[in-house]
Amino acid sequence: MTTNDSRIIRAELLSFDADPGEGDTPAEGSVRHIEDGALWIEDGRIHAIDEFARLEADLPPGIEVIDHRGKLLMPGFIDSHVHYVQLEIMASYGRQLLDWLNDYTFPEECRFAQYDHALALSNAFLDEVLRVGTTTAQVFCSSHPDSVDAFFTASSKRDLRMLAGKVHMNRHAPEALCDDTQGGVRDAERLISDWHGTRRLGYSLTPRFAPTSTREQLDATGGMLRNDPSLWLQTHLSENTGELDWVAELFPESRDYLEVYEQSGLVGPRSTFAHGIHLDQEMRQRLADRGANLAFCPSSNLFLGSGLFDRQAASDIGLNVTYASDVGGGTDLSGLATLKAAYQVGQLRGQPLTAWQGLYGLTLGNAKALSLDENIGRLATGMEADFVVLDPDATPLLARRHARCRTLGERLFALMMLGDDRSILETWAGGRCQHKREQA
Repeated sequence: MTTNDSRIIRAELLSFDADPGEGDTPAEGSVRHIEDGALWIEDGRIHAIDEFARLEADLPPGIEVIDHRGKLLMPGFIDSHVHYVQLEIMASYGRQLLDWLNDYTFPEECRFAQYDHALALSNAFLDEVLRVGTTTAQVFCSSHPDSVDAFFTASSKRDLRMLAGKVHMNRHAPEALCDDTQGGVRDAERLISDWHGTRRLGYSLTPRFAPTSTREQLDATGGMLRNDPSLWLQTHLSENTGELDWVAELFPESRDYLEVYEQSGLVGPRSTFAHGIHLDQEMRQRLADRGANLAFCPSSNLFLGSGLFDRQAASDIGLNVTYASDVGGGTDLSGLATLKAAYQVGQLRGQPLTAWQGLYGLTLGNAKALSLDENIGRLATGMEADFVVLDPDATPLLARRHARCRTLGERLFALMMLGDDRSILETWAGGRCQHKREQA
């Protein structure tokens, strides 16, 4: 007997069990690769994974077998930092960070006071991320509670594993976007009560960045984090040199930007700091010592001219680096596009990104840094069935390049450089196919 939620996906399978390291050859035992594999899904989770020939004899009669031979199946991609409310201002003509916020971001986010608008954009955003193979993201909403309710409502209906939170900002922004310290706490506490831990949803406390919050507001956010260690925290850090100067003026009692957050108790193992470009090694060490992570947003850093992230400096001291699209400062929601830009940034710094390290980061690496690796990030028995089916021959150019590849590493690198939304044949989340590429 089989249930309606039981099926087999037959495909080439690739997953990471550990960090593959920085070398051209992955560390022993870090990669699980099955050329003709079977992924057995049962009630939204992975029931078994093995070579198809070995698993075939144990399959119950009548179980659906979806044949994706010639395709590559991997864990769903994870985006560690993204603003869903900026979807419609992507590709707004270049400004550097602070001008870009004032000219584009703040006016756009004012629209999210309306629940219907927020819900429509939540669904549009989720359509887009699923189309590019992303099954989990850590998401900035706007400062309006309705923007969070709308996003979690849309995510819950699709049974997605998502992290999100209401932005806290009580100064240096339009009045329509500013909250007050205690009002923001009340809003967040209500949202946490309604959504945190509901189905596959989690709440991220979200002070936008130091310049838009008073010390009182940052301290209050730190208090919420201390009171409930199951919460996440997301904010921005050291993205732009003008931002650094502004923070120094606003918080003269702090020796550097990071200490602003440290003094309010915001730096811990479930904290994500977006960008982190302009840090010295002592600051990186402080982040590493507390188990925090940096979200590397390469397409955004290039588009806004913010700088070149030093991935190797972070790696050398064991600081967790995650991969993120950012949007709308970023230029693409695709995880493959993020890795392509990360490789290019790395080349300019003399630290090119391998496909092994990039795809590990986009899956298990991001899951571990976000404390989600007990549920997602790899293909293994008991894990949630969130995965992507990639077509290595999705375009004529990819097919030509693929035909010339002689190793798995070459094939993965070609996909990382030449792949896009057309390379995503299917995206599955919660054991259901939630995106299927239209056939030409």
